[in-house]
Amino acid sequence: MSRYPRSQPPSPDLAARVARLEAIEEIKALKHRYLRACDAKDPEEFRACFIASGASIDYGRLGAFDDAEGMVRVFEAIALRKVDGRNLVLDMHHATHPDITVHDGTRASGRWTLKFRQVNLEDGTESVSTGEYDDEYVVEDGRWKMAKCHFHRYWTITRPLGPGCRVDQATGGGPRPG
Repeated sequence: MSRYPRSQPPSPDLAARVARLEAIEEIKALKHRYLRACDAKDPEEFRACFIASGASIDYGRLGAFDDAEGMVRVFEAIALRKVDGRNLVLDMHHATHPDITVHDGTRASGRWTLKFRQVNLEDGTESVSTGEYDDEYVVEDGRWKMAKCHFHRYWTITRPLGPGCRVDQATGGGPRPG
């Protein structure tokens, strides 16, 4: 006779807990894809993070939209602007402190703290901001997507880029997962 008890199938409670943890990890991965798309200036991947139609998006000064298409147009107008092959606006998004609640197998909500840094070469400024994302997620076509993404900015510091400041940009983009 074995010293160890026989393996039993996971209880429904354990299966539900594992499914909840898997959903949370999938939602974290979704938010990270969204942030990388912002920084990599990838409007297609940015758009793919939202539901097909009807997403509620409110980014304060950047605008409020009842579908992701409007925000994609704003994203393209700001993020993709170039002069002499150089981007005019360089962004760095870091979301931390995820607080995700899974309501059921197809709906969840979450809050994230954003640490944001932007270099605006057109204005000659650097800005550092922080605020909170308030998101809602749904499963669409078997994947978690954002149905709501609202951002509330807490504060921003903007300072001029000094005359000795040098900004180097990579050419051709960074590595892409294959």
